[in-house]
Amino acid sequence: MKGFTYEFENSYEKLETYEWDNVWWEHANVTGAARALYIGDSISCGTRRIATEVAEEKIYFDGFGTSKAVDNPYFADSVRCFARQQGERGVVFFNNGLHGWHLDDKTEYPKCYEELVKFLVAEFEGTPVAIVLTTAVADPVRDARVVERNNAAIAIAEKYGLPVVDFYSIVKSDMGLLVGDGVHLKSEGYRKLATELVNRAKELACDFLEKVAQKLFWEIIFRGECARLLCVRFTDWEL
Repeated sequence: MKGFTYEFENSYEKLETYEWDNVWWEHANVTGAARALYIGDSISCGTRRIATEVAEEKIYFDGFGTSKAVDNPYFADSVRCFARQQGERGVVFFNNGLHGWHLDDKTEYPKCYEELVKFLVAEFEGTPVAIVLTTAVADPVRDARVVERNNAAIAIAEKYGLPVVDFYSIVKSDMGLLVGDGVHLKSEGYRKLATELVNRAKELACDFLEKVAQKLFWEIIFRGECARLLCVRFTDWEL
């Protein structure tokens, strides 16, 4: 994808040669619309803009794409700054696996990834947060690292009870979706990911609303029972 960078060489530097943030707020003046916030890398940027189209603009997919590694001390603050401007969202998607190659995949990456997940769960309390697996790449050595990172992401998702969106398998099953750099996707590839993203956004929104409805139902029942008991006790006291 033009306009985004990817570090092909392993480096021990915490910052990449070119660091970037890409934020997008669909129809910013429209309030009360169904929205999803997708936090990720350049793959998320390519997917997000097609997802709104696939959803026929019934869901607006806003995005915070970045080259920041999960150990970047400004990652959380950057997300918070954008999200507070955006203000509304019904679901949050999170992915980060194609950056930060200086991190050890077995120790440092999982630890930093989990810290960000804890931040997202707390920052977006009451909003479903889903983990998106990193997409496959053509280089077999680097792809093995992607698998290692995805396994860590799955384990963390299970620990916090978060749903997982498997973008890795979609690309791995058809590596022809990749462009010449072996990392980014053709339009067809982004459309496939966008379709999956839209479907999962709808599922998560429905599941969340159902849980809210159930909670409200039992709260109403509980309050009604408490009111009845109070009424009975008050009547007895009057007598």
